[in-house]
Amino acid sequence: MRQHKTDMTRIRTRFLASFLVAASFGFAQRGPIDQQLTFTPDHATGIYDVGETVAWTVTPGPVTPTYAYKWTIRRNNAVVLKEGKLDLSSGKDKIEIVGDQPEMIYVAIEPYAKLAADASAPTDGTGRGAAPAYTGGNTGRNTGLYAVGAAVAPAKIGMSTPRPDDFDAFWEAKLGAQAKVPINPVLTKVETDVPDVELSMFVLDALGSQTHGYVAKPSKEGKFPALIQLQYAGVYALNARGAAQRASEGWLFVNVDSHDKLPSDPSGNIPRNYQAVGNTDREKSYFLNMYLRDSRALDYLLSRPDWDGKTIVLTGGSMGGQQSLMLAGLRPEKITAALVCVPAGADANGDLHGRKAGYPNWPSDNPDVMKTVLYFDTVNFASRIKAPVMAGMGFIDTISPPAGVWTALNQIPGPKEPLPMIESEHDNLTPQKGRACPARTRELLDLLVKGGDFKPNGIKP
Repeated sequence: MRQHKTDMTRIRTRFLASFLVAASFGFAQRGPIDQQLTFTPDHATGIYDVGETVAWTVTPGPVTPTYAYKWTIRRNNAVVLKEGKLDLSSGKDKIEIVGDQPEMIYVAIEPYAKLAADASAPTDGTGRGAAPAYTGGNTGRNTGLYAVGAAVAPAKIGMSTPRPDDFDAFWEAKLGAQAKVPINPVLTKVETDVPDVELSMFVLDALGSQTHGYVAKPSKEGKFPALIQLQYAGVYALNARGAAQRASEGWLFVNVDSHDKLPSDPSGNIPRNYQAVGNTDREKSYFLNMYLRDSRALDYLLSRPDWDGKTIVLTGGSMGGQQSLMLAGLRPEKITAALVCVPAGADANGDLHGRKAGYPNWPSDNPDVMKTVLYFDTVNFASRIKAPVMAGMGFIDTISPPAGVWTALNQIPGPKEPLPMIESEHDNLTPQKGRACPARTRELLDLLVKGGDFKPNGIKP
């Protein structure tokens, strides 16, 4: 019986890991959602200058509209600028506004009534009609909601909140304290069906916790370029086979668990609301030890004789992008490139300054939280980054809002490559709209593993 339970646990763990990885990188399979509206931006890039009119032409279809729609234009998805209702009686309508400052424009287009009586419409049990259940929409939720987004002079979007004066001193002290802790790496070999690869689990001692993950390398002798993968939000088992596959491409690959647990463990004792743990005190924040664990994984990589001594690439999506930008800024002297998709954790005080903040969803009504999170905000690490950065952002992303991503990029003094995805919500919601970022990541990894140089393209108007 014990063996049966163990086997079932392994099966569930593998399934959960495979599902979450697929969802994170935009490969989850979904049925198509019927679209009642089509939006054509005046600028195909979605990027405008200050003073230009930001506009979309709205037409019906490809399926016949069954709802009436209203729209709301918001600056940085927070400040309402203009409202109206769609009138498609002539076959099209226009939503427009003048962009009067560097900003992200977010337009929510919501159904408010059915165009024809529907005998199947839900009721509240008294015979009166209840609020109808809308379907469709382009935000991946099938709730009838549509959204479009645009950027106005995004390279000029500045910080909403000053960087703490003691930010550098705080982190240098933490790195100094961790440097006194021996790494004490413990490796456990893991069998894999990927040929010509060595795969192991690792455990490292860090300041206040332990770092866990998988390390994989080609089985041949030699020195290899390194790739560090940081993880998106949640608590789950890591993909061991995926780590081995990276090594088969020629990488010395380190896949770091965000939590103090074995990478094969789907849960551990990690609280599901970990992002709220200790969020009123920088010494107790959950992200303090998470960030230090990431840095300790880098320490371990630097100690390995099979690293080529030159190339270290960071990559990750969402909270993995957050950790990648953090580590690129915390340890700038060691990083070759950072390749991130829809990075979270930027502009954490945005809600106080007319910008909708996203994950980790730190509460803006608590002054102690807003003070604490500045020490974990990617915006405040960005000015320390020396490596070139590629960052994809969805223009209608409500989990990693694009205003925050642009703000972080604008603080990076060196070369960077913004990758606007103008129709994309967060990558797990609209994976088909966000494929450009993992595709560009793969292209750059193929270049870097062969010893090439990443030279960012910059914004393509």
